[in-house]
Amino acid sequence: MRWYCKYGISYCDLAEMMSERGVSVNPSTIFRWVQRYAPEIEKRVGPYQGHRSGSWRVDETYVRVGGKWKYLFRAVDKHGRLIASMLSGRRDTGAAYRFLRKALRAVSDYPPSSITTDKLASYPKAILRLQNEGLLPNDVVHRTSKYLNNILEADHGALKRVIRPTRGFQSMKTAAATLTGFEVMRMIRRGHYNKRGCRATSEIRLINQLFGLAA
Repeated sequence: MRWYCKYGISYCDLAEMMSERGVSVNPSTIFRWVQRYAPEIEKRVGPYQGHRSGSWRVDETYVRVGGKWKYLFRAVDKHGRLIASMLSGRRDTGAAYRFLRKALRAVSDYPPSSITTDKLASYPKAILRLQNEGLLPNDVVHRTSKYLNNILEADHGALKRVIRPTRGFQSMKTAAATLTGFEVMRMIRRGHYNKRGCRATSEIRLINQLFGLAA
């Protein structure tokens, strides 16, 4: 599962690689592992996330699911460290609200001081609703700047290179779980969840630790 989410290869290619190492595994089994354990890794890795900057960059990108384009909301801090992501069938105020609320829960100890978005009209409404509910500080600065969001735009492209071998997802449920695995493994690979660094051995130790497998 870690290899699939990390390297952006097909289930069949990964099964073939495993067979060359003497491990017989069906591609559908790898699929089931991804669906089961990718969301679990996201849940368990939370305490290792550490500090995120209060300067957020928020944007959406397109993902094909069931032959139709859906929206992947994503937020990173000014250093490119992932805060949260969420797959949605809509790009309206309700979706923006749910996503920002999820992001706030993910970094509850580090509330944002500024949120930079594109000019989508849903964001100001969602931000105002969160402020009225007391979930977001009233002094948060909302900015619309394509230049400031360049770091997230570039990261969209890197993520899509991992998504491309999937050739689209069949359902929202399977897409959401798989994308969660891609996001988490990319952050682990870049050392954003692991203070030991971003070497492969550090990734393995962290994953083992999350599941109680460390020696």
